[in-house]
Amino acid sequence: MVSAGDFRKGVTIEIDGKVYVIVDFQHVKPGKGAAFVRAKIKNIVTGQVLEQTFNPSDKYENAHIERKEMQYSYNDDGLYYFMDMETYEMIPLNYEIVAEAMKFVKEEMMVSVQSYKGVAFSVEPPNFVELEVTETEPGIQGDTSKAGNKPAKLETGFNINVPLFINMGDKIRVDTRTGTYMERVK
Repeated sequence: MVSAGDFRKGVTIEIDGKVYVIVDFQHVKPGKGAAFVRAKIKNIVTGQVLEQTFNPSDKYENAHIERKEMQYSYNDDGLYYFMDMETYEMIPLNYEIVAEAMKFVKEEMMVSVQSYKGVAFSVEPPNFVELEVTETEPGIQGDTSKAGNKPAKLETGFNINVPLFINMGDKIRVDTRTGTYMERVK
C-alpha cells in the first residue's frame, strides 16, 4: 500500500481496478483547510492522463508492473508475435498495443514487454536502434552535416529527417524515445 502523501513520479497504483502511473504530483497546503495532493496520473493501458486531487492519508494498492525482455519474431494478420527467450513461448499482441514501438522494431530485435497480472499492455523498443535507410534523395558532394535535413524512409517503414549526406543503404542510429536521427553507423 502507498499513501497519497508518498506519491512520487513513476509510482504505479491501482484505483478502482485500473492501473495508473504517477506522471507529476504536487503537495498543496492552502492557507485555509486541509492539505491535499494534486497529481497527474496516466492509465497505463489506455494512455489517458487525468488530473486528480487526493487526501494525503488515502491509501492505494501498489501495482507491480512486470517487464520482460522478449524477441520480436513476426506479424501475421494484425497480430505481432514475441518470443520469451527463457521458455520459447510465443505471445501474440494486437497492433494497437505495439503500434508505437513497431516504428523502430525489426524481426529478431529484443524489446521490453510490460504486463500487469499476466496481461501485456505495452512494448518498448531499445532506446537506440540501428536501422537501414531504404528511401531518400541522393546526397550531393560537398554537403555537410550542418547544411540541413531531408526526409528518409527506414527499413521498418518509419519516416525520419536525416542530414543531407545520408544515402540509401546507409545504416543510422535512431533515438526511439524522440524518433530522431543520432548518427551514421559504419
